[in-house]
Amino acid sequence: MKKVGVVLSGCGVYDGAEIHESVITLLALARQGAQAVCFAPDKNQSEVINHLTGEPVAETRNILIEAARIARGAIQPLSQAKADELDALIVPGGFGAAKNLSSFASQGSECYVDASLQALAQQMHAAGKPLGFICIAPALLPKIFDFPLRLTIGTDIDTAEAIEEMGGEHVPCPVDDIVVDEENKVVTTPAYMLAEDIAQAATGIEKLVERVLVLAS
Repeated sequence: MKKVGVVLSGCGVYDGAEIHESVITLLALARQGAQAVCFAPDKNQSEVINHLTGEPVAETRNILIEAARIARGAIQPLSQAKADELDALIVPGGFGAAKNLSSFASQGSECYVDASLQALAQQMHAAGKPLGFICIAPALLPKIFDFPLRLTIGTDIDTAEAIEEMGGEHVPCPVDDIVVDEENKVVTTPAYMLAEDIAQAATGIEKLVERVLVLAS
């Protein structure tokens, strides 16, 4: 059974991992006969958003504790993830990817990426193991790696330009498809960067999971 690391960035589209994308990923992995191993940074979120109003609130929340809601408690600190114990790695989107796993939301092309995520992704790549990044998460790839990667976040021009500024090769892609950098075993899909409903998001994510598992064979 393939073991696939799934890196969550909290719980909720505006300040954490996008819940639909995360659950679709976990479901797709289970249906493909793979075991998901969930991780999240053990630190506080950059901000907390009221998902009813969309407004920031004066609270402090821990990313790992919040992400445990999605993982039903079966989750480990990202710093404890080991590339040699995983066959692949997938990172769902949501603003948490751009706020908690990186500073892309506030700094754009000048952003930094969480050190534990960067190290894990680099180790996976060095071992020839595939990576899947979903929604806004692919914007982190040019900062994680110091060589060009083919990737997509869909069709958003501003985000695509930031990716190109960081050295990535952005490929426009419809919501129901994926972009595969075969040489580097990196798979990306737009999901809720373009999706208008959960079914649209699911189509691309399921393709991504399937291709990641093929590349892990």
